[in-house]
Amino acid sequence: MSARGDLPAGFAGRIVDWQREHGRHDLPWQGKDPYRVWLSEVMLQQTQVATVLAYFERFLARFPDVRALAAASLDDVLALWSGLGYYSRARHLHRAAQVIVEQHRGEFPRSSEALAALPGIGRSTAAAIAAFSFGERVAILDGNVKRVLARVLAFEGDLAGAGAERELWSRATALLPARGIEAYTQGLMDLGATLCVARSPRCLLCPVRELCAAAQAGTQERYPVKSRRLLRSRRANAWLELRWRDQVWLVQRPARGVWAGLWSLPEFDSPEDLAAATADWPGKGEALPSFVHVLTHFDWHLQPLRWTLPAPTSARSVARCTAPWPEGRWFRVEAALALGLPAPLRKRLAPG
Repeated sequence: MSARGDLPAGFAGRIVDWQREHGRHDLPWQGKDPYRVWLSEVMLQQTQVATVLAYFERFLARFPDVRALAAASLDDVLALWSGLGYYSRARHLHRAAQVIVEQHRGEFPRSSEALAALPGIGRSTAAAIAAFSFGERVAILDGNVKRVLARVLAFEGDLAGAGAERELWSRATALLPARGIEAYTQGLMDLGATLCVARSPRCLLCPVRELCAAAQAGTQERYPVKSRRLLRSRRANAWLELRWRDQVWLVQRPARGVWAGLWSLPEFDSPEDLAAATADWPGKGEALPSFVHVLTHFDWHLQPLRWTLPAPTSARSVARCTAPWPEGRWFRVEAALALGLPAPLRKRLAPG
């Protein structure tokens, strides 16, 4: 069997039967509520279920429905997202909620095509919402499902290219069952998450091992084929943790780029630039241990310096120190921790 061979007969039925008996049935977002399905699908992008569970419950407690999310400030949304990473997801989530309220009267569109027109909702996420919430017969193709189907079909197309991905979408659609789309979709996701994993797949427990071309050939770890790899780089900066009268000075990062829209510390190109900027400031600086924050595309080496201005320092002198960041603000630590902060800064400011 190959990517050009016949589709495996009985595949969908086996997935449905396996999911009903062995799949996951206790996840808090399972059901037909499109808001919960959408929220989980967005949170689960590039993030493990174990990590998402706590964030999902806290987010739902604060924003129980799409109207509550749309009415919230972006700062409030980013604060609850803080530590989950990939913050553009939170911004798109907030904007999409506003569009649903403004243009759809607070009701989710019922087709995958209309859902995919919303901010930040791609084809696979739209299909998951439509399949689970509205029973639409439509294929999904998230990372787990790509791996399952690529192995079952021994799909040789390089998924780094758009053409191969379109072909896999077509084949995924051809495999859809006439009925039971919810169990089938959940089953593919569960299979990829629990058995058909990237390393050392548990093929002996797989319900479709006899239908899987890669398992039969012993080439499971060859698939999916994806030649393009991210080239990691290194970045180094200095961080200024400026303190005055039990407050910390924070600046909001630009709307685009790393940690977009989050509140963070002023950033310098190097410790030497930071030293030059603070050369005539009142008070003193304390070099804190440097650390490396690992992001998707690069390793970020950060060297923090804590500079404490004496309590009697005049407001005029303080304003001179903070003048390079006119949009910055002083926050008490407890107030800062209620903002959307990058994970390493939250860890640094949190008591204990």
